[in-house]
Amino acid sequence: MWLHLQMRKAWKKLPAILTSLLVACAAFVASAPSDVELDEKAKVNHRLDSLNILLYTILLSLTVLTIWSFKHRRIRFLHETGLAVIYGLIVGAIIRYSYTSSEVSHLSVIPASGSGSQGGLNLTVPPDSLWLLLKKGPATLPKNKTYAYVFKGEISDSESKQIEQKATFDPEIFFNILLPPIIFNAGYSLKRKYFFRNLGTIFTLAFIGTTVSSVVIGAVLYGFVQVFGTSSEFSFLDTFYFGALISATDPVTILAIFNDLHVDVNLYALVFGESVLNDAVAIVLSSAIQNYGEKFSGENSGGFNFAAFSQSIGVFAWTFSSSFAIGGAMGCATAMLTKFTHVRDFPLLETALFVLMSYSTFLIAEVADLTGIVAVLFCGICQAHYTYNNLSRDSRLRTKQLFELLNFLAENFIFCYIGVSMFTFPKHHFDTVFIFAAFVAIIVGRAANVYPLSFLLNLGRKNKISWNFQHVLFFSGLRGAIAFALAIRNTLSEARQTLLTTTSVIVIVTVIVCGGSTTQLLSWFNIPVGVDDEAECMQIHMRSMYTPLDGNPKPDGSSADPYVEGGPPKPQDKALLARWWQNFDGRYMKPLLTHSRPTLLETMPVFCTPIARLLTTTEQLTQERVEPINTLSGDPTFAHFEGQDVRRLFP
Repeated sequence: MWLHLQMRKAWKKLPAILTSLLVACAAFVASAPSDVELDEKAKVNHRLDSLNILLYTILLSLTVLTIWSFKHRRIRFLHETGLAVIYGLIVGAIIRYSYTSSEVSHLSVIPASGSGSQGGLNLTVPPDSLWLLLKKGPATLPKNKTYAYVFKGEISDSESKQIEQKATFDPEIFFNILLPPIIFNAGYSLKRKYFFRNLGTIFTLAFIGTTVSSVVIGAVLYGFVQVFGTSSEFSFLDTFYFGALISATDPVTILAIFNDLHVDVNLYALVFGESVLNDAVAIVLSSAIQNYGEKFSGENSGGFNFAAFSQSIGVFAWTFSSSFAIGGAMGCATAMLTKFTHVRDFPLLETALFVLMSYSTFLIAEVADLTGIVAVLFCGICQAHYTYNNLSRDSRLRTKQLFELLNFLAENFIFCYIGVSMFTFPKHHFDTVFIFAAFVAIIVGRAANVYPLSFLLNLGRKNKISWNFQHVLFFSGLRGAIAFALAIRNTLSEARQTLLTTTSVIVIVTVIVCGGSTTQLLSWFNIPVGVDDEAECMQIHMRSMYTPLDGNPKPDGSSADPYVEGGPPKPQDKALLARWWQNFDGRYMKPLLTHSRPTLLETMPVFCTPIARLLTTTEQLTQERVEPINTLSGDPTFAHFEGQDVRRLFP
């Protein structure tokens, strides 16, 4: 009886249920075409993204194979970065002139009056996002739909194709993903022995030299623009901003050839050390100039504001020093973690912690509105100097090889992208007059950096920087990844678009031409090659070890290397700052952050014994005393005496 009543109730509700099902089916059928089209559009975008990544993967693969072929045949007239640029140019031209897909669809809209989140639209600043409302209709949509579009920038070519747009990356990818491993590896692979030996010279060339170069380039360009005029309007700040960003050198091509030929380690240290710090200085300097322009130039109608200039100098000093402090602190924190924990028993976890702590250094500095590149550079130096000693043997090998690989891939990807973007980037603006003036300006700026400062440095140096070394330093001012990344970050105005195009042309020309002529340059200037690094490291090198590139020894038996004259380097040959730091580092920093001897119990005052004991590990107390000797690669080896066993240092 109960079942019969339930069936009668259900039968009465059946018409309503069928009506609801019919309405739902009708709505589904009406919306199906739009959903199918959206799915198809998503598939097309996915295929284009995959094609874009595939293109760059093929470019990198071709670069690797060509590098192997060149190394196998000992060909040095073209470096891997030059190859990457050339391959990128070829692929960019193919994309630009041979791809025949349909163009990107566009919908032109005009903002309604009174729109915007605050009740009105600020026409001087574009909104962060755009909401497109499509209303329902019998022939269009079954219901209202709203789509959100994110701001990407001002368009310059409405006829651009999808593949061209996909081949162009967000500039933030360079700063947040590609540059950190490059800069970190520069610090992590630093040959610290020779870096600190030439610390004063490197600091002078990097800090004072980069500033001089920026000012000279900016002044020359501004004068050229005022006298001859250009197709774009450049302000005083535009030319000085360009002077700062283009002063970032990237002699990766020359350094690779130096390494292959075993060029004098002191010359290598000067070129490498100056370029590493030079990048950091150029980034902070360009940021300070941009900060001056954004905050203060409008207050004085574009004129010079001394108070604003002084404040910008303060911002420069604060940004650099704070970024340096963050990088050093994170490096020391990682060293403490690896010293006082047993994470080394699990090499995979140890390596993961090392990588995450290193990358977080960059992010912390960026979040604090500082410069992550500077922070990650000094973090890399600290990691190599302290943390590396605490790592297990597996983690040492993994971290070295991992960052070498990331550096290789990131650097060659950037140079490939520079070549591709010459044809696909929509905001290039070619100004032949300005490009020519820029080449003249960077030559004058580099000369004003190297030669006068070398003369002043030689007044106080016992080991003089020879003219041949100065010529190589001048020639090593190639432009590369840092300059391009700074230029592509802001291309809103026509002047900034011209700066990007000029920077790209300068990078391509200097990498291909200057990088390809490095070997011949070394021969012209009789730069010593074939230097025995181990003998140099052990300070038993002889003049006969130095051979010019042409293979002909000096007739008088002397060496072309100015550092060899007078015998092996002595402690007093080091810079005063380097000697002071070496003493402080050996007595306090290394015993605190590593397992090295002497311990803090031996070096700190007696009243600090409780703290010293807390900061000293059992491994430090039980091991025999060893003396660290840094090899050329910066990795510590250990000399043991009286048959002492140090195998436990290398688990």
